[in-house]
Parts: sequence; C-alpha cells; structure tokens
Amino acid sequence: MHYMVIERFKGGNPVPVYHRFRAQGRLAPDGLTYVTSWVSDDMTTCWQVMACDDRALLDQWMANWADLVEFEVHPAITSPEAAARVP
Repeated sequence: MHYMVIERFKGGNPVPVYHRFRAQGRLAPDGLTYVTSWVSDDMTTCWQVMACDDRALLDQWMANWADLVEFEVHPAITSPEAAARVP
C-alpha cells in the first residue's frame, strides 16, 4: 500500500527536521519504503509518498518525528489500480 503523507513542520520550522534527518537519516523501520517527496516553497510542508504492507510500520516511523512534525495520512492507490476498479 502507498500512503500520501502530508507533513507540517511544527511552528513552520524545517530546521530541526533537516538537522535530525542529516544526523540520523529517515528513521524508517525495515519494510517501510520512501518513494518520493516534495517540499513547499516556503519550507513549511512536505508531501511524501511512503510504501509498506503493514500500516504499523508507518505509525512507527511517524512516532520518530512526532515531536517535530504534524502528520496527515491518506492511503492511496496508483492511477492504473484506480482505473481497474472502475467498470
């Protein structure tokens, strides 16, 4: 399953997030895969696609960042998967 994760940096401050990322990496558990991401021009929000078979892995990863980031998660399917669902 893919997830569109919207990350809002607490206080609109990306600095602590990037410092931790540079020092410790993504902090993702085995089985959770980073796909791609985009960051808003004002550096307050990140849209990230993550993939895993177990939603608990995504929750574990978000717990590693919850002190710096507020999360919104949307399960997503690919466009071909959506097309296949439409009769």
